[in-house]
This record gives sequence, C-alpha cells and structure tokens, in this order.
Amino acid sequence: MLKNLLATKPVQDMASALESGELRRTLGRGALTAIGVGGIIGTGIFVLTGVAAANHAGPAIVLAFIIAGIGCIFAGLCYAEFASMIPVSGSAYAYSYATLGEFIAWFIGWNLVLEYLFAASTVAVGWSRYFVKLLDTLHINFIPATLTNAPVDLCPAAGVFGTTACTPGSLIHTGAVMNLPAVFVIAVVTAILIVGIQQSSTVNSIIVTIKVAIVVLVIGFGAFYVTPANWHPFIPPNEGVWGVYGWSGIVRAAGIIFFAYIGFDAVSTAAQEAKDPQRDVPYGILASLLICTVLYVLMSGVLTGMLPFKLLNDAAPVATALEAHPALLWLTIPVIIGAIAGLTSVILVMMLAQSRIFYSMSRDGLLPHAFRACHPEWKTPVFSTVLTGVVAGLVGGIFPIGILGELVSIGTLTAFVTVCIGVLVLRKTRPDLPRPFRVPWPWFTCLGGVVFCGGMAAFLPGDTWLRLIIWTVIGIAIYFSYGYHHSALRNKSVQ
Repeated sequence: MLKNLLATKPVQDMASALESGELRRTLGRGALTAIGVGGIIGTGIFVLTGVAAANHAGPAIVLAFIIAGIGCIFAGLCYAEFASMIPVSGSAYAYSYATLGEFIAWFIGWNLVLEYLFAASTVAVGWSRYFVKLLDTLHINFIPATLTNAPVDLCPAAGVFGTTACTPGSLIHTGAVMNLPAVFVIAVVTAILIVGIQQSSTVNSIIVTIKVAIVVLVIGFGAFYVTPANWHPFIPPNEGVWGVYGWSGIVRAAGIIFFAYIGFDAVSTAAQEAKDPQRDVPYGILASLLICTVLYVLMSGVLTGMLPFKLLNDAAPVATALEAHPALLWLTIPVIIGAIAGLTSVILVMMLAQSRIFYSMSRDGLLPHAFRACHPEWKTPVFSTVLTGVVAGLVGGIFPIGILGELVSIGTLTAFVTVCIGVLVLRKTRPDLPRPFRVPWPWFTCLGGVVFCGGMAAFLPGDTWLRLIIWTVIGIAIYFSYGYHHSALRNKSVQ
C-alpha cells in the first residue's frame, strides 16, 4: 500500500493531457497576468491593510507586505518552473503528483479546495459589505439587514448574546436569514464561468483594469495629503504582547495579510488553457506578483501617511482615509466601485481555479468522472463549476467573514511549501526533463520559500491548525473510500 500511496504520475503522461482538446486554448500573457492580478488585488488592499496596520504593525505594515511578498515570490518562482515543465490544469496538485506521490497530491489538492472554495466565499462576504455600503452612500439601500448578514456567527465572549447565553467560540444565531448579496455575486460569477474561459478572461481583464486604475488614483492623489509625522515611529514599540507592534507585530501582520497574495497560483491552474503555457504561465505568475507587491507597498504607505495608523482599524480603510480629507471625498464612490470590481474578479479567479482542481483530480480518477465532464460547445467543466458555485454560495450566505478567512491561509501555505520542496525533489530525480523556465539558485530559492511560507504558517493560531486537521481527516476518508480504488494511475488508464 505504501508503494501505491507514493506512486508518482509520469510527467510524459501529464504532457499528453495537453493534446486532449477538452479545454480550449485562448489565454495569452496579458490574460494570464490579468488572472493573477485579478486574484491578488482585492480583500488585502481594500480590507486587511488597515486592520493589520492598526492592530499589529503600524506604519511598518509596508515591511509586512514586503515579507509576505518575498515568500510569495520564492513560491512563485517554484510554481513557474513547474508550470513550464508540466503545463496542465491542477496547480500544486499536479506538481505534487509528479514528484511526491499520489497521497501527498491528494492532500495538497484537498487543501487547494480549502483555499479556493472558502476564499471565494470569504471574498463574497466582503463584496456584500461594499455593495451595501454603496447602496447606503447613494441612499438607495432597499435590502433589509436580515438579508445582508450571516445567520450564524461566533460567540465573541462569555455572557449573553441578546437573550441567549453562549459559550465563547460557539456558533450562535444572529437573527439574520441569509447574506443575499454574497449568494447573488457567486451565482453571477458561476454563470460567467460556465459560458467559457475566453468570456471569463475578458470580463476579468475589464474588472482588473478598473480596480488597478482606482488604486493608482488613490495612491496618486493620496500622496499629496500624506503627513510624514504619521509615519513616526515607523515601527511602534512592542506593547508587551507578542504580535502587538514591534518586530513580532510585523511578523504577525505578514501572516494576516498573506491572504492578500492568494491568487497568483491560480494562473497555473489555467495552464491547459494557455496558448503557450511553457512561456506564458511563468510570465503571468511573476508579472502579477511583482505588480501587486509594488501596489500594496505604495498603498499601505500612503494610507498610513494620510491618517494615524490606529484610526485605520476599519473594514473599509481606504474609504476611512479618504473621508478624513474633504478634498478627496469625490474619490469615495469610485473607490467603493473599485472595491466591488476588485472583489468580483477575485471571486471569479478563485472559482475558476477551484473548478480546474476538481477537473484535474477527476482526470486522475481520484474523483468521479462527472467532475471532468466538459460542455461540448463552451469547453468548460460544467459540473465542477456549478458544484463550486453552489457550495461557495451556501457557505458565503451562511457564515461570516471571520470564520471563513481563518480557513484559507493554512491550506495555501501548505501548498506553497510542498511546491518549493517538489522542485528540489524533481531536480534530483528527473534532471533530464526539459525546463523552459528554471528557478535561479534553486537551493536558496526553494528553501527560502519553505522558510518564509512555513514560518508564516507556524505563527497562525492554534485553532486554524485544528480546523486543518479536521479538514484533512475528511479528505483522507474520501480518498480511501473512492480515490484509492479508482486511481487511473494504478488502473493503467492515465489520461
């Protein structure tokens, strides 16, 4: 059994999937870069920047973004080598299958489900908040609060919630019915994804253009209202608690805002739909990472310069900073629209990636064939896309952003660490394979990715690791009840 669990899928068999024609090749460098930028710029720049600065890093949130960005660049270089060498759908799942064995691949694929599916739900909840804010700003909010909030939440503290006593950490009923805007945006994105990858890419590129333009406007105009005194002290002294300012606060902030970088790896999930995957996918990964890191650093610097960092502890820190300067109020509505557009593109990219993970796992026999079934005209995995939309919509409509957000980073960091290790393994076991893109200084780069990403994972809260364990147990049960017995690799029917 151990031999079966550690069996690797031959790279040449993966390459043969390129000729299947099930997925349509329509994506060039620009579209792939837009997918990466679309997946990255969203929750981080519009939501998490202020919270992390106010509670953990202060003006040094700039350094936290740089630390998280370095970890992602290390991992991105490793993704780029794999994507050029194994240009098929599946991302870290496919790469692990070729290097570390089937069981590890399943584990990574299952964690990617955790990443993409819950990330889409999380961002949909954020989208709902901005949508309601827009309606409020325009004085046309016609949706009752019972339909814009999660019906369940975590009990925040011991005592009484309303008239019902609750235990801290337990689930409670909030009185709401469903977060309807979150369900709505998931449904719209699902329909777009079903129609086809080219149409989805076009919509994403338009949205990316809008939100990048908004971010550049805020940086450009906000820079004139920066007060340098707000940057002093740049690293606020630690307040005696680990993670509250000082260098420990910067490290904790890096772990929190890591969520902001989730999305660049989605470029590799679309490799099988790229026109020239060996060259264009690495380009899309690295270009999107560099673009977004620069924008994050500039935006966080401007925001902490416009307003004392402790005043940025708001779910909409960009709008808060603008409202502090009457001359910039004209930017408020464009920023809200940009945030809505940005979050929409993140949802689109996350759901696109999730459906392609399901497709790849089904192709390998680890999930039923229905997950692989593609529409004859649109060439999209319809069942996987619809299932992703239904689950993401239900989860986003029921649970609050706090519960969902905690489930995302741990799965992503685990996948990143595995990819970094996989590059070194394949350099040793298959040095003969053609590598159109090669990781520079592999030992330094790969081990750097392991240290940075593994370190951020280590500093995540203990309950996050507990949820990962529970999720993993469920995944193992599914694997041994279905995937192990239907594996195409062992059944000699690898496609």
